[in-house]
Amino acid sequence: MPLHLIYSAKGVFSTSDKEAIAQNITDIYGVALPKFYVVVVFVDVDEDSMFVGGKANSRFVRLVTQHLARENTNPERAEGVVNKLQDALAPYVRDRGLDWETHIEWMDREGWRENGLRPPMPETEAEKLWKELDKPVPY
Repeated sequence: MPLHLIYSAKGVFSTSDKEAIAQNITDIYGVALPKFYVVVVFVDVDEDSMFVGGKANSRFVRLVTQHLARENTNPERAEGVVNKLQDALAPYVRDRGLDWETHIEWMDREGWRENGLRPPMPETEAEKLWKELDKPVPY
C-alpha cells in the first residue's frame, strides 16, 4: 500500500486539483497493484503554520510516501518512482511556481493489514484476485 501524505497550506489545491493529483498518483501504481492499495491524503495546514528553514512559506508542498506492498532493493527503481511522483505533481506544484519536496519511506510489510487481512505476497494469484476484484478478500 503506498500511502501518500501531501502537506500544503490551505487553499493551495482546489477540490478538482486534489482529485486529479490523486488519480495521477493512483495511475502510477494501478498497473502492478490493486488500486485500493493507493491512498492519498491531503493535509491542509494553516497558512501561518508551514515553515521552511525557520521562515513561513505558504507556497511549500511536502509529499511523504510510505511503501508497504513492495520492497525496495534497487536504487534505480526507487529513483524511477520518485520521478513518477514528481511528474504527477508537476502541473499542480512545479508549473505553478511552488516549492516542493518529496520522499519515499520503504516500510516492512509485516505490520500491514487490509480490513484485518494480511495482504497477499507480490505477484501471486491471490494478489491478482485482489486487483481484479478491487477489494481485499480472504484467500
